[in-house]
Amino acid sequence: MSSLSRELVFLILQFLDEEKFKETVHKLEQESGFYFNMKHFEDLVQAGEWDEVERYLGGFTKVEDNRYSMKIFFEIRKQKYLEALDRHDRAKAVEILVKDLKVFASFNEELFKEITQLLTLENFRQNEQLSKYGDTKSARNIMLLELKKLIEANPLFRDKLTFPPFKASRLRTLINQSLNWQHQLCKNPRPNPDIKTLFTDHSCAAPTNGARAPPPTNGPLVGAIPKSGQFPPMGAHGIQPFQPVVSPPASAIAGWMTNANPPLPHAAMAQGPPGLVQPPNTAAFLKHPRTPTSAPGMDYQTADSEHLMKRMRMGQTDEVSFPGATHPPNIYSQDDIPKSVVRTLSQGSNIMSLDFHPVHQTILLVGTNVGDIAIWEVGSRERIVHRTFKVWEIGTCTVSLQAALMKDAAISVNRCLWSPDGSIFGIAFSKHIVQIYAFNINGELRQPVEIDAHVGGVNDIAFSHPTKSLSIITCGDDKTIKVWDATTGQKQYKFEGHDAPVYSVCPHYKESIQFIFSTAIDGKIKAWLYDCLGSRVDYDAPGRWCTTMAYSADGTRLFSCGTSKDGESHLVEWNETEGAIKRTYSGFRKRSLGVVQFDTTKNRFLAAGDEFMIKFWDMDNINILTTTDADGGLPASPRLRFNREGSLLAVTTSDNGLKILANADGQRLVRVLESRAFEGTRVTSQQINANVKAPIVNALGAVSNVSSPIAATPELTDRTLPVVSMSSLLQAADIKPKISDDSEKIKCWKLADIVDSAHLKALRLPDPVTTSSKVVRLLYTNSGLAVLALGSNAIHKLWKWTRNERNPSGKSTTSVAPQLWQPANGILMTNETSDSNPEEATACIALSKNDSYVMSASGGKVSLFNMMTFKVMTTFMAPPPAATFLAFHPQDNNIIAIGMEDSSIQIYNVRVDEVKTKLKGHQKKITGLAFSQSLTVLVSSGADAQLCMWSIDGWDKKKSRFIQAPASRTSPLVGDTKVQFHNDQTHLLVVHESQLGIYDSKLECLRSWSPRDPLPAPISSAVYSCDGLLVYAGFCDGAVGVFEADSLKLRCRIALTAYISSSISSSGPVYPMVIAAHPSEPNQIALGMSDGAVHVVEPSDVDSKWGAAPPQENGSLLRITSNPASSNSQASEPPPR
Repeated sequence: MSSLSRELVFLILQFLDEEKFKETVHKLEQESGFYFNMKHFEDLVQAGEWDEVERYLGGFTKVEDNRYSMKIFFEIRKQKYLEALDRHDRAKAVEILVKDLKVFASFNEELFKEITQLLTLENFRQNEQLSKYGDTKSARNIMLLELKKLIEANPLFRDKLTFPPFKASRLRTLINQSLNWQHQLCKNPRPNPDIKTLFTDHSCAAPTNGARAPPPTNGPLVGAIPKSGQFPPMGAHGIQPFQPVVSPPASAIAGWMTNANPPLPHAAMAQGPPGLVQPPNTAAFLKHPRTPTSAPGMDYQTADSEHLMKRMRMGQTDEVSFPGATHPPNIYSQDDIPKSVVRTLSQGSNIMSLDFHPVHQTILLVGTNVGDIAIWEVGSRERIVHRTFKVWEIGTCTVSLQAALMKDAAISVNRCLWSPDGSIFGIAFSKHIVQIYAFNINGELRQPVEIDAHVGGVNDIAFSHPTKSLSIITCGDDKTIKVWDATTGQKQYKFEGHDAPVYSVCPHYKESIQFIFSTAIDGKIKAWLYDCLGSRVDYDAPGRWCTTMAYSADGTRLFSCGTSKDGESHLVEWNETEGAIKRTYSGFRKRSLGVVQFDTTKNRFLAAGDEFMIKFWDMDNINILTTTDADGGLPASPRLRFNREGSLLAVTTSDNGLKILANADGQRLVRVLESRAFEGTRVTSQQINANVKAPIVNALGAVSNVSSPIAATPELTDRTLPVVSMSSLLQAADIKPKISDDSEKIKCWKLADIVDSAHLKALRLPDPVTTSSKVVRLLYTNSGLAVLALGSNAIHKLWKWTRNERNPSGKSTTSVAPQLWQPANGILMTNETSDSNPEEATACIALSKNDSYVMSASGGKVSLFNMMTFKVMTTFMAPPPAATFLAFHPQDNNIIAIGMEDSSIQIYNVRVDEVKTKLKGHQKKITGLAFSQSLTVLVSSGADAQLCMWSIDGWDKKKSRFIQAPASRTSPLVGDTKVQFHNDQTHLLVVHESQLGIYDSKLECLRSWSPRDPLPAPISSAVYSCDGLLVYAGFCDGAVGVFEADSLKLRCRIALTAYISSSISSSGPVYPMVIAAHPSEPNQIALGMSDGAVHVVEPSDVDSKWGAAPPQENGSLLRITSNPASSNSQASEPPPR
């Protein structure tokens, strides 16, 4: 279907919806498959109309399409099955089991058996996993949350979840414009034409006396509004005629509608002969062209229609919106960032937390390390309120709190926070208590609620609206999260599941689902619904220590900032759908002094306090945008907070005070209040703040101020945490105690040389088909549950481990053999090949982040396969030249870098089937590509032994370098060269048969290693371990070397005889052609062999790691006692000059 036909469907959908043809709307959505109406889907699920749910889904996906679709249908059918059991309708439950759930048995037989066994229970809640199943309504709501995540992650629903943006009643407008056009083409146009049908083109009848009627005098042709009775086709259905989209003057022809209540007037789309009508809004037309010059041409159906559209475009309106554009570009400059110091205020004690009032933009709440709270009017420099800490009713406190206060009366504010409307604020203290104050703009405070909330410190608070009344969420050292009524102090919910003190909470709201993120000081992130059924997710925060989370102001983007025990700070954006990090922002010092705090503003900027300054980022760019030291005097990790508008920024100082920074708008705001007295200021500030432009928010804006950390958890204090021993800090930082006698250390160390199978665990993956093809590409799936191999015969093989008693995690292991997986249809995943010998072609492969699709080529076209069904989704890039390497863009799975046989690199957009640009800089075929998100570069390597660095912003070449031949080799280097970025996204592993090299971000070689005893053979492949601490290298004699990643010192050698049985015969030399590292087990590797076999190798149960770290002295000769013949130095070499 052409793009215009597709757009016509959307216009019809809009028309049907406006005319209240609800069932027809959803039927067309389903049959066209263009728009998935999530609201309709939710209504069907909540009503339990399961047949209609599956019928509607069937217009967009089938069970077998991919793993997301399979999971969606499984969850729906499982819920239907459980509801039948809950009604004690056994017959219906058996019918669902046989007809609906049986299809999933082939994918997970154990799960199907477990579901079947539920029939034998009187109440299925007796099953441990279903013990927390609530009532039907809550179960459907919980399932809906999961289904929405699956649908949003499913690539088949991409671009189908958002209705295109265009104005209301667009179809009527187009018809109006067509009638205007038809009337202008009349030979005898009448001023007030009577149009009674749309079935034929309009033409005014000739005057009865033969004279031609005068042309109309008003610009766009308009005439009188006809009566509703003139439209029999519409009236036949008992429906009112079209509602108007224009406000026509008295002479309106476009008025075939009944009345005029327009949202906006539309210019007539008319371009007649000279002397007739000109476009009424030419300026707007020029500013808003209908089709961008870069857009692909539209697919018009006939030459006549194309000609007509060309004529119409000459006088088009400015109302047209571009497909896919959801909002105008966010234009900003660094001047929008508040960086000018306009106020310096002295609090007198160390400020631990601060928060601007959500309505009155210049009122600031602060809490200190001695338990004091204060409210400042920063415009007039007046401190409106100052309260010292006091327990309101000591008699009602728990014994543990009374004992704690008797033992040590010192108490600190951990968090202070305004409610969304600013009528109350909450204070969390370092001992047990949360106090809630009611606030009046005149500076009056009331004390409605005091809560003895937690045993130990209360580390964070946030406000939310899980019910009609406002609630306050607390978390503390007792490892719990609690929800209280903010008015009465009544406890509503308690969430348990963290194994360490809970450091922060971040409530949020998406459509009808409310939830809470929480972080603990062991680095765990969990999510909770308001149902006390346990945590829904369990993620690890970067740094795994103190982390806070915050949403952008519009509630669409989630960020976190944290600091590890050894001072490494991480500011990241999350992909909520996948629970994965979307981008990591760079610019922190290696060892931050204290826990770094951060805040967000204007859906555009991030700010964090680090290195005695404030650092700012654009949310869409990982590099620092700008910094300011606020004229000096800041602590190492200052606390900071934006006001609602982002015009002011409060930051703490090292002298127990704070500074207020402002942009131009903020300076104007405080200037008005600068000379006012205290009493006058209160009134004026209300007026000023009432006139300040309100922030632009979306439909969720009102709620996001409650639930998102813009108001809830923008920053946390650098508060006292449980004591951490020095030994644990050393362990966390992987710091080894220095041995004074280095010579003794060298004598004690020996290279681990593994020569037989008793000293490791190895598994040859089962393969009933013997073939002479080699394994040329090998990788683990991102989940670690499977291994995918591509042979030189262009056939893929997939081995999957299943979850069972011997392997409860279901991850790859040498202890349990996996299954060579094939779909029920028995098809193989086979690449297209060229006419030449496929064995000689350069194969390439890349896997999507969610393991759903694999992209692959073996000398022919590039194929995109569905990993569940093995079906070819599409093919592209027909040779010549052939593709030789593939790499997904780190931020967009639709963009692929494709290395070519002709030495070029093509940046290809899969979605639009278009080559965006072509990069040239190599002399031979491309053999390696690696993206660095933090450096925003692509590094390429080729068979010419050259490295090139390209900027991914403009795709210009930044640098190139040929790798240097080792001293033992005189001829220039040629041959395949591979590259891989380290986890730090800065250091680069370069692999050539002659050497391993570690390069920095400037392509300078830091160190290299060349083959020599005990590993003298050429290198065949090498890869970093998943934790970045090791490098695994394969050699052409069958050996595998394990190196330290930072020094390239050899720590372990694995001989061929250790992982291949001597009973296996081969016609030629057998060696690992490719090595793959497990994505989460740093000591597990897979080896793809030259004889077609795949082996998984792990250390033995006795030795959990591969050997021991070699001594740090560079020049020492290392004696290898287990193999005297191999007593050669394995120190890395300095980079060749």
